[in-house]
Amino acid sequence: MQEITYSVVIPVYNKRDYVVRAVESVTAQLQPMAEAGVGVELIIVDDGSTDDSYQRVSERIEGLEFCQLVKQENQGVGAARNKGIALAKGRYVCFLDADDWWEPSFLAEIDHLRAEFPEAAVYASGFYLVKNGKKRVAPVGVADGFERGYINYCLTYAKTLCMPITSSSVVISRQSLVEVGCFDEHLTLGEDFVLWIKLALAYKVAFVNRPLANYFQDVPVGKRATRRLHQPEHHMLWNLDFLAEEEKRNGDLKLLLDRLRCGGVKRYYLSKQYHEAAMGVLEKVEWSHIPASTYKFYHSPLWLQRILFGLRGAGYRCKQMAVSLLLNRRSPKR
Repeated sequence: MQEITYSVVIPVYNKRDYVVRAVESVTAQLQPMAEAGVGVELIIVDDGSTDDSYQRVSERIEGLEFCQLVKQENQGVGAARNKGIALAKGRYVCFLDADDWWEPSFLAEIDHLRAEFPEAAVYASGFYLVKNGKKRVAPVGVADGFERGYINYCLTYAKTLCMPITSSSVVISRQSLVEVGCFDEHLTLGEDFVLWIKLALAYKVAFVNRPLANYFQDVPVGKRATRRLHQPEHHMLWNLDFLAEEEKRNGDLKLLLDRLRCGGVKRYYLSKQYHEAAMGVLEKVEWSHIPASTYKFYHSPLWLQRILFGLRGAGYRCKQMAVSLLLNRRSPKR
């Protein structure tokens, strides 16, 4: 039996319209990797879907070797990924969200990156942002001309606030996952970031600056985790105390966290329910390295910012409606 090098974990919750695409983007790479002598397994964890996601995946992988589908009660994406990690037999674990998909050469390119930079425990690639049916390369903050190599995760992320590591473009040594504790199942937003930062502070991160994954952003707004206000106790920004001492010593980490704080608490700051909780996060910010426009936002009258936010929200909704109508007009009639 071929030794497993990569275990691919796909968590699924009510993604019937997308999950088969994700699965097929992986299964298409199984045979080429096997022919190259690299064993790959696919583990799909259905996190209590109430639609027919489970049935669709089951039909698609029926008869395929090295593919397994398991079902659990709904516990959240972190728990689903952790279940996949527990089942994994490979030396490295790859993650892919059910509404995203890989480019055909993802695994092969990651395998080359791993061979070239063996000291890393985390390997990631560039990716496409897919929105309104169009793809654009994510503006990850690597240096101009950078092709592949080790990166400073904190500085790279802080430069553009576009994630250099995503849950669909990363491969991690299974041993390092076990050592840092896998995903925090208590969190409902940012559980992936918390894990990435633990890994990046403990191990080297290697990056190939080619878009090899697709980050899908056309999921209906109501189903996006980032479009609702999570209870602070379940949000990453209120759960970073474990980094307090490292933040004092590490200027790169401090810069990243402060920029994430300023960007991540805006809607909480403007809300009546969580305004005070947001102020607690902002008290930790060193404003000297924050852009002037962001400083001005938080130091302008709150009532004014609430009005402006409402107007921007209305404009965004109008734009989305117009785009939706345009796309519907362009769709071929049946």
